[in-house]
Amino acid sequence: MKHAHDIAATDIAYNVHPYTNLSLHEQQGPLVIDRGEGIYVWDDQGNKYIEGLAGLWCASLGFSEPRLVAAATKQFERLPFSHSFAHRTNEVTTRLAAKLIDIAPAPMAKTYFVNSGSEAIDTAIKIIWYYNNGMGRPEKKKLISRKRGYHGVTVAGGSLTAIPLMQNDFDLPLDRMMSTDTPSFYRCGNPGESEDQFTDRIVHNLEQLILNEGPETVAAFVAEPVMGAGGVVLPPANYFAKVQAVLQKYDILLLADEVICGFCRTGNWWGCQTYDIKPDIITCAKQLSAAFLPIGAVMISAPIYQTLVEQSKKHGAFGTGNTYGGHPVACAVALETLAIYEERNIIEHVRDVSTTFLKRLMQLSDHPLVGEARGVGLIGGLEIVADKETKASFDPATKAAFKVTQRAQANGLLVRPLPSDSIGICPPLIISHDQINDLFDRLHTGLDEGLRELTG
Repeated sequence: MKHAHDIAATDIAYNVHPYTNLSLHEQQGPLVIDRGEGIYVWDDQGNKYIEGLAGLWCASLGFSEPRLVAAATKQFERLPFSHSFAHRTNEVTTRLAAKLIDIAPAPMAKTYFVNSGSEAIDTAIKIIWYYNNGMGRPEKKKLISRKRGYHGVTVAGGSLTAIPLMQNDFDLPLDRMMSTDTPSFYRCGNPGESEDQFTDRIVHNLEQLILNEGPETVAAFVAEPVMGAGGVVLPPANYFAKVQAVLQKYDILLLADEVICGFCRTGNWWGCQTYDIKPDIITCAKQLSAAFLPIGAVMISAPIYQTLVEQSKKHGAFGTGNTYGGHPVACAVALETLAIYEERNIIEHVRDVSTTFLKRLMQLSDHPLVGEARGVGLIGGLEIVADKETKASFDPATKAAFKVTQRAQANGLLVRPLPSDSIGICPPLIISHDQINDLFDRLHTGLDEGLRELTG
């Protein structure tokens, strides 16, 4: 136990934790995760947990897949590093670039590798600006995201992450970045309004924003198929069809942020396929390597790539790059991850077990703390409310969702509190029916104990 105490004390002394109340952390210290196997992790005290958020939406194959360890080891022994600058390549990076284009949900031409979802969004933004300059449209630079959308934490990506916590006192958003309505019918629909009327209203608001800014100044609309970190918000029926009609009307690019939804999470290879989205640019990361190594990618359409070619002629090179972008070990692991998805038919597995997942998720709608339960595939969210009838939230100082997740943790389940007092549930894709039932049993206990704490 002395070792465990030393780790916690050292962590408090030296480690700055993202998305953490730093003052509270100094008082209570960390949960030290020691090892993992399958869908489970253990802390340094020997306590076992279901990892109900797949780490951070990413550990799709769990925490002990030997084929990914072997793929990394083999590549480390053969070529531990190479880069893609100035015409250089290697086998696994090239094969992965081709594989992503092959499975893309819409016609894409090229792949550009980065190290994370945040870097992918940042690079996509640069490409959009570079593209419009190449097209002779230097004024067409503004980007529109959605309130509660999450698009990373870089200065540019964080400007699109329209969640107050992620922007307050960081001097974000930057100029050129703006946001439109959250497509949450539960939270944002007007009294007496149908879901279709709600959709028409917020799409009209998007079009008015474009017209007010000037369509000649708006470059792209950025959207997750399912809004993940913003509360697991599913789009209403026909939402993306109507949005895409507006974008096409004003020659505005669609950037699909597939960082959470990509690679089987929604029951298809891509969230774009689940919601019939036809993007011009796609960003992905997380489940691309099943979280075993950092990697992300940007895929671009042929018209965008051809403009990049002309721009590189003009300037002498495509003037951006990441030292570790397309790292051969990460690419080898990603290739093996995609092979496992295909060989084990993970998409069909997700479709099968999601019947139990969604049934158990929706049953929580009856709980006194749950205003709405929502989900697709193996991703779900619960919106915690103080009053089910009025949809009134708890006072933010109450930290209601956080308290529920703490009670779930005490019962051996790790899930995450999200903005708007929501809770995210996103287990590894390899989870079984029985394990799903165990997960929701523990979550129900966490809700019951949280209710007593919040109302007692």
